[in-house]
Order: sequence, then C-alpha cells, then structure tokens
Amino acid sequence: MIKNKSQFYENCYKILRKVPKGKVTTYRDIARALRSKAYRAVGTAMNKNPYSPLRTAMGKDGYCLPQNGSAPTVPCHRVINSDGKVGKFAHGTPKKIRMLKKESIEIENGKIDLKKYGFRF
Repeated sequence: MIKNKSQFYENCYKILRKVPKGKVTTYRDIARALRSKAYRAVGTAMNKNPYSPLRTAMGKDGYCLPQNGSAPTVPCHRVINSDGKVGKFAHGTPKKIRMLKKESIEIENGKIDLKKYGFRF
C-alpha cells in the first residue's frame, strides 16, 4: 500500500523525465526504479499526469488536445507494458501511437521492441 500517493506520483514523474525522446520504459521499470512493486500505481500516476500540455484546454470531457502535438514535460506516452505492448493512454491509444511514431519509435503489431527502444534506469 502506498502511504503518500501524491509523493509517489511525483516520484514517478521525476523518474520518467529521464527517458529521452526515441526511447520507452515500462510501468514495471519505473516501479523498480522507485524500489516498489506498485506497477499499477505507476499506471494510475501516468493517467493523472498534471504536467501534460495535452491537458491545457477544457473540452466537454474535461480535456482537449493541443494543436501543436508537442511532447509532454512528463512524457507518459513513453511508458508501455512490460511485454512491449503499447498499452493504454489517457488521450487514447491512437494518440499515443502517433506520438511514439513522431519520435521515430517503430511499432509492429501493437508492440515495441524493448531491446531496441527500451530505456533502463
């Protein structure tokens, strides 16, 4: 159980900022970097990412996407499943895939080669 969720989330964002453009990491790797087994809590942190420019303007669902398509200051789109699957994204999987491809990350059958694109902390 996580005692201080907001601090845990901030620690997740701090770790994720280290992942460079063109690389990805996994929920598990972020949890391990934080000496935790809370992989799902990492996913929740990514879903609640308050630092994304994708969350700057209000739409009918509470958020809307910017026109510039720039990468977030906390690039939660760079976090994928440990089996290489792209996984979910708060703004939709198609948007996540577009953002990853814009960073020259190849996606084949919904998966990313972690040996080629994986970032280790």
